[in-house]
Amino acid sequence: MDILRMLDTLNELAVERPRSFGPICFGLNKEEIAMQIAKVRASLPAELKTAVQTVREKDRVLEHAREDATQIVEDAKREAARLVAEAQKEAERIREEARIQQERMVSENEVLRLAKTQAEEMVATAERDSRELKREADAYAYNLLGKVENVLTQALNAVQRGKGELQKPVPTEPASSGKSSR
Repeated sequence: MDILRMLDTLNELAVERPRSFGPICFGLNKEEIAMQIAKVRASLPAELKTAVQTVREKDRVLEHAREDATQIVEDAKREAARLVAEAQKEAERIREEARIQQERMVSENEVLRLAKTQAEEMVATAERDSRELKREADAYAYNLLGKVENVLTQALNAVQRGKGELQKPVPTEPASSGKSSR
């Protein structure tokens, strides 16, 4: 406890506001007490007075440090709240971008799926048409070869008839008496 404060309190109780019952002061001499308190004050070593001042300065510095610390904590809370709000906004922006990209990918996937389905249908149609065209081409070629066969058969028959005609004996002419003499 601060000795100077204790002396101030003692001075106040004994000198400035003594308890008295009428003119009787219960054996205390105010002047004597005040003088003794002043002597105690004067006899206190300078180091004690310096120490008291140092303690008071320390208390003042501590109070100032508490105020500064309170201000720093409040500033830090505000900054933390600002950073959290900023981080939440950034997180929301990233979530929104991810959602849009997901929708785009789903849409692209749907387009790819539809394109694949259409391509498969086109390939199946092309294969079916190709088989039909091959059948028709085979039928046409078969019919054409049949006609060529008929033409060749007729030509072969004509060749055989012609050969047959050539193999028939040629009638010889009777020897005529009209051989010319010379």
